[in-house]
Amino acid sequence: MGGTDRTRVRRLPELAVHDRATLHAVLDAGRVGHLAIGDGHQPYALPVAYARDGERVLLHGSTGSRLFRHLAAGAPACLTVTLLDGLVLARSAFASSMNYRCAMVLGELSVVDGDDRLVALERISEHLLPGRWAAIRPPSAKELAATLVLALPLDECSVKVSAGPPDDDADDLDRPVWAGVVPVEETLGTPQPDPRLRHDLPPPEW
Repeated sequence: MGGTDRTRVRRLPELAVHDRATLHAVLDAGRVGHLAIGDGHQPYALPVAYARDGERVLLHGSTGSRLFRHLAAGAPACLTVTLLDGLVLARSAFASSMNYRCAMVLGELSVVDGDDRLVALERISEHLLPGRWAAIRPPSAKELAATLVLALPLDECSVKVSAGPPDDDADDLDRPVWAGVVPVEETLGTPQPDPRLRHDLPPPEW
């Protein structure tokens, strides 16, 4: 799947998943990743919108961003995406945890140029806002000039999945406290129209 010694899961290795279908599913289900980069002696972690495009991840940022220019120049980076699926309520503080799916991708990003840049921006838009690209105004030449589009290959990565009920010690099973899993679900709320909306149009049906 692109695993290396750097991405080998050392803590709870039994939670590691090694098939690309699971990697793709985690990346496809997420909307926000965290992109970590070192700048001198100072590390930074940037929240970024992204989209998977085959065997790479696309993301974009401002050409005015010093960190994005650093990434465009080939600085090594780490992208993580985490999906929280549930709170695991155990009978002890130590055994309490979370159910989650997470992916980590290491590598260097490359700049997406030319016609491919607009295609990449459409891909990101459609991942976040399905169906909107065909209805909204595309980026202007000025907006494109202010935007860096980067691609991170899925060449070195790992996936970790934690699921299931609490793993309490046998000595704690008689403790009179509720134990189990509280699912965590992401939902979209009721759309709130822009006060300046000039047309009587329905919101997206997501």
